[in-house]
Amino acid sequence: MSDFKDNTNNEFSKIRLALEEHLSAINENSSEIQALFDYLQQLDNKIEKLSQRLDCVQMQGSECHDDLPHIVPLNHTEKKVFLTLYTEQLPLSHQEISARARVPLSIVGECLSSLVDKSVPILRTMANGQMFVKLSPSFKERQAKENLVNLSLESFM
Repeated sequence: MSDFKDNTNNEFSKIRLALEEHLSAINENSSEIQALFDYLQQLDNKIEKLSQRLDCVQMQGSECHDDLPHIVPLNHTEKKVFLTLYTEQLPLSHQEISARARVPLSIVGECLSSLVDKSVPILRTMANGQMFVKLSPSFKERQAKENLVNLSLESFM
């Protein structure tokens, strides 16, 4: 009877290990899928802007003032994540962003996607199977000169 019990426990342990490995693979794939989804959103935004510029070129006589990106106002959490990226030179992982911005890790990816949707240019790189993000250097420069995101000291108090 104890042999049967030991064999059953051993088989359950093997099944549990296999399920844990499967869950780990799913989590890794989810991060990759999110990164690809964000990248596709960026491409869609760029294609839309290119289409608008092409329309302006075709009209040739009308004025087109699409040089400045139209940034939709950011909510408080997005401002915290933006400011974290804005003040860093090197790309940051989601964990680093979460710690520095003091926001839950679970919403960092969603927040970054929202920033991209609101026309904030975020650059992504993969290293050692982990995604790192930073703001476009040219956008950081324009933000410093023109305050495109409309940050103010009151928005953080």
